[in-house]
Amino acid sequence: MQGLGFGNQKIGIGLDSCVIPLRFDGLSLVQTTDFFYPLVDDPYVMGKIACANVLSDLYAMGVTECDNMLMLLGVSSKFTEKERDVIIPQMISGFKQAAIEAGTSINGGQTVLNPWCLIGGVATAVCQNSEFIMPNAAEPGDVLVLTKPLGTQVACNAHQWLEQRKDKWHKIKAIVSEEEVEKAYHDAMLSMARLNRTAAHLMHQFQCHGATDVTGFGILGHADNLAKQQLQEVSFVIHNLPCINKMAAITKACTNLFGLLQGTSAETSGGLLICLPREQAAKYCSEIKKVEGHHAWIIGVVEKGPKVARIIDKPRVIEVETTDEGCVQTVPAPAAGNPAVDDRSQQPSPGPQFSNQ
Repeated sequence: MQGLGFGNQKIGIGLDSCVIPLRFDGLSLVQTTDFFYPLVDDPYVMGKIACANVLSDLYAMGVTECDNMLMLLGVSSKFTEKERDVIIPQMISGFKQAAIEAGTSINGGQTVLNPWCLIGGVATAVCQNSEFIMPNAAEPGDVLVLTKPLGTQVACNAHQWLEQRKDKWHKIKAIVSEEEVEKAYHDAMLSMARLNRTAAHLMHQFQCHGATDVTGFGILGHADNLAKQQLQEVSFVIHNLPCINKMAAITKACTNLFGLLQGTSAETSGGLLICLPREQAAKYCSEIKKVEGHHAWIIGVVEKGPKVARIIDKPRVIEVETTDEGCVQTVPAPAAGNPAVDDRSQQPSPGPQFSNQ
């Protein structure tokens, strides 16, 4: 069921974007809003992340053209005048640059004085029925594809611990180096600032049956919410967890503090979780790599069930890194016999085997 295909169906609270049929025949308003606190040190990058995060809700509906954005900005009352004059223009500039990359513009918004710094926005598109994909048509036999790695929360927290040099850093420094933490933090920023626009465009080409973006509720929370929206009695089973390199090791060392391997670790501006026909999934992954240079991963299956999502007991962790050229890819498996081999990367993939890019 691509596009609308449901007459004048209306979506309100509970999914990524509202879909409101307009009084003009064949047109609908697709709209979303989001805002949050800064989570990285660079205010320009934070602006880009905030904009990408807002737009992802449109992209999760297969909408690739945003007609207008509003910016929501909370200026911290605790900023000194100098801090305000440096930080806020950079955040605005980053947000604006991401909007330009998305082919849209910012026309309006609201700025308030607030105890904490906030940034976010509103994204609006007016669409024909063929320009968006309802997120409720998954079928038994479909597979699940994820377009960005997990672990952004872990990476940002590990970087903060590195800077503070307190108890939490001492707990993880034996398993991860300072350079690896800095690399993971850098990779997380690049990932969060990257638009899901190409991923959304390809959803139409490869017959997507529904999608959502992975953000604050973690991969399992968002998969479960998507499963509950399906017209058919189907459940989602996740076998593979693509994670920013070394973040699985950190979460294990912290006695699963973040819930990364349980699928509950919050993400910011994460990837799209997409239901695709089995015969289209590997082609989708190949095409996104061809167009963007980034890997996407087949992570699970859709099967008959009571509209819930679950992660198998021992999911395979796929370590992911960003290359010097800016391409997101699976970390190559270490050579056999290497004493530094991490056994997590050697676990066999449980469940059905797929061709992953």
